[in-house]
Amino acid sequence: MHAHSHSAGHHHHGHAHPSGHGRAFLIGIVLNLGFVAIEAGYGILADSMALLSDAGHNLSDVLGLAVAGGAALLAKRGRTERFTYGLRSGSILAALFNALLLLVAVGGIVWESIDRLVNPAPVAALTVMVVAGIGILVNGFTAFLFMRGSHDDLNIRGAFLHMVADAAVSLVVVLGGAAILWTGATWIDPVLSFLIGAAIVWSTWGLLRQSLTLSLQGVPSGIVVSDVQRFLEDRPGVARVHHLHIWAMSTTETALTVHLVMPGGHPGDHFLASTQRELKEHFGIGHATVQIEVGAPHDHSDEDECPLDSREHGRKEHDHKGHNHGGHHHHEKASPNRP
Repeated sequence: MHAHSHSAGHHHHGHAHPSGHGRAFLIGIVLNLGFVAIEAGYGILADSMALLSDAGHNLSDVLGLAVAGGAALLAKRGRTERFTYGLRSGSILAALFNALLLLVAVGGIVWESIDRLVNPAPVAALTVMVVAGIGILVNGFTAFLFMRGSHDDLNIRGAFLHMVADAAVSLVVVLGGAAILWTGATWIDPVLSFLIGAAIVWSTWGLLRQSLTLSLQGVPSGIVVSDVQRFLEDRPGVARVHHLHIWAMSTTETALTVHLVMPGGHPGDHFLASTQRELKEHFGIGHATVQIEVGAPHDHSDEDECPLDSREHGRKEHDHKGHNHGGHHHHEKASPNRP
């Protein structure tokens, strides 16, 4: 007997759709694009490579915001015949792209810093300080817009880190300008840039690791598979748990599929509904598919072997003429000329 469930029978519950940050993305893109134009213009007028470099970094952040905002919009689209889960996973790819983009931006900062150490040049320090100070306000305000969702959504966290990193870079430019204005030592600015680049890498590494894990359908951070399996094994009537898989559907949604062996018979929709509800409450798994198998609770040499397989075939080994997994049959069709 098979019973597939998304909480009870074939129900869907617990979808935590991405919170609405559309206005935040729009405001952030407009503000930062305007600031990029101002910073690049004054960078040329003041002959400041620091401002031009920071403008390039800001431009990469505008692109990052556009990608993250687009992914958030795609996540709201409904499912289609081609994409039965919708396009929620686009938020995972956007988070990965943002992490890589931040690292590329750091590479640009380091490259420019090395060049400025080797070839120091006079800078209009006061102009640099004023323009970079405006950058702190613009990027700090944009980061504030994304602060609310930065802990729960990896995509929003990527946008938040972009803005925080930009504000930090602008702060370094201000401090470097002040130090140069005070001491005349032009090496201060590139050294501070090295330090801020290291800080950006440190803060981005976790985002890169998590987004890469999710893009490879890994288990989201904060969920321990052994804990989930123990919870399912302790459910009344469950003799064995196998084929347990947990992965992220998006940066805010987690899915699970599992086979439960219940020799006492199908437990009914109430069991399935309560199991899904507790998976959501305890582990944040909102899209659960549970398959019930009525079979003997005997042990198998292969823990992943499905009782339905052994009962259908009458043996454990698989041959090339028939293969069954979880009730889905694939048989070779015999040739009519074959004896």
